[in-house]
Amino acid sequence: MKKVLVLEGGFNEEHEVSLRTSKEVQKSLRRLKLEFEVLKVNPKNFSEKIKLYDKDFLCFNALHGTYGEDGTIQKILEKNKLSYTHSDSKASKIGFDKNLTKLKIINSEIVTLESIILERNQIKINLFYEIYNKLNSFVLKPVSSGSSFGVKIFNSKSDISNFFLNYDNEINRYKNHNKLMIEKYIRGRELTVSVYENEKTTQAVEVTEIFSARSFFDYKAKYTKGLSKHILPAKLPKKMYKQCLSFAMIVHNELGCKGISRSDFLCDEKKIYFLEINTQPGLTPISLVPEQLSHKNIDFDTLIKKIIESSL
Repeated sequence: MKKVLVLEGGFNEEHEVSLRTSKEVQKSLRRLKLEFEVLKVNPKNFSEKIKLYDKDFLCFNALHGTYGEDGTIQKILEKNKLSYTHSDSKASKIGFDKNLTKLKIINSEIVTLESIILERNQIKINLFYEIYNKLNSFVLKPVSSGSSFGVKIFNSKSDISNFFLNYDNEINRYKNHNKLMIEKYIRGRELTVSVYENEKTTQAVEVTEIFSARSFFDYKAKYTKGLSKHILPAKLPKKMYKQCLSFAMIVHNELGCKGISRSDFLCDEKKIYFLEINTQPGLTPISLVPEQLSHKNIDFDTLIKKIIESSL
């Protein structure tokens, strides 16, 4: 068995979440009696630091967000011929870009919400009013980011004017994100589905419905205990439940994901809309993937073991 090198940190907006994931992974590796080392990833020197490790190591990617989840670190590991967990550079790059993901599944049966791509410097009040007249309520979010970072909902014209009254602070949130997406907003139920690899077969696990104490399942609700409530399994009509599982499998397979993924959906009375896929879902004590697997009597250590096995 190879020695495990846990990659953590990343020095981005999801740095702290990565450290939490890494902490849980390390506890599990100890329980599994697997030898491991930990490397705090800094994009400035990672390319050099990783040269100190050879093919006797398997990199456990406990990173989230830019650099660790978007195909960049995967490319560096591939170049150094090192094995690593989760999806490869191609699937990671597509999965991290909400627009590329939509384009990849455009010919499938999956329904997505109408969206517009724009650059940060194109954000002008008149354009937002135009979009509001066309779509009614809409959501602004970075094309490439995770954990609901920077997601802003506009439900009225006064939401737009308030945004521009506080323009400098609002736009500063996207300083590391040039490409942004505006997506039609629908008020619906928030659903999520984990997919994991078990002995070379891919399985959709369960559907969870998320109720957030905030206006939606944002960054704070995701990582603060008590700010969200998970209904597992989600109380959906049988046909819709099965469709949700099927959609998560289609996205996982279309992108060529490996190990685990988690897909998020919105559902109104008639349809299920795909929102995004997460190729590096959180593995913290309150994360959704471990919770869904636990419901299937698959404990955290088994999950970590399966992720490692699917990478060898």
